[in-house]
Amino acid sequence: MTPVTLITGASAGIGTELARVFARHGHTLALTARRKERLDALASEIAAAGGARPLTLALDLAQPGAAAQIGEALAANGLEPQFVVNNAGFGLVGRAATLPYGEQLDMIDLNVRALADLSLSFIDSLERQHGGILNVASVAGFLPGPGSAVYYASKAFVLSLTEALHEELRPRGIRVTCLCPGPVATEFQTRAGIAGEVPPWPLAVTASRVAEAGYGGLMRGQRVVIPGLANKLVALVAARLTPRRILLAQLEARQLKRRA
Repeated sequence: MTPVTLITGASAGIGTELARVFARHGHTLALTARRKERLDALASEIAAAGGARPLTLALDLAQPGAAAQIGEALAANGLEPQFVVNNAGFGLVGRAATLPYGEQLDMIDLNVRALADLSLSFIDSLERQHGGILNVASVAGFLPGPGSAVYYASKAFVLSLTEALHEELRPRGIRVTCLCPGPVATEFQTRAGIAGEVPPWPLAVTASRVAEAGYGGLMRGQRVVIPGLANKLVALVAARLTPRRILLAQLEARQLKRRA
């Protein structure tokens, strides 16, 4: 079986940049997202730059059985995962009681269940191929989330799971890294209901810089990667030292202002 890097949510934003970074470093890719035309365009771009043309899989990862479908498609093409990059996900801004109930459950299906499924489904091949897992969380994973409660909670799950797998899988030679970016200008804002928002300086980091940081951290076997000094201070200092009552009030006020 040929080793391959599987990247989810590769049709836009950080996922597209991660595909470009892995391709530049010589990895054979399998790209998955819902929008086939976006995936095919990215595959053509990578091939034109001299890389192996990626396999593209148009799938809705929120649907049960997606990981099994991916495994079958890879096997049918003589591929097995060396690296799994779980980037697919979305967020919603607003109070949980007023946001669409079904969409919030969809968020859990994609951000939590699908990510856990893909993180656990290919461990044997990751060990054989001396590879690893890169899970994309967020600085939000370090914070409480009033005004975006389910999204923040989903990223806290990703952070917790990834840190635990980092420890559990290290003896098997599998690298596991959690990438926790701050605000990034991507299509995420449109899906979250805050289209047109410009990420604030100094928290803003470009998608390409986030992808480079994530790739480097994974290759080094780093447990958590937080791109940008300001984001590190928020996640590792402010989130721990600010009294919880004050932090909750500040975060809710900011999130609801974004939604206005």
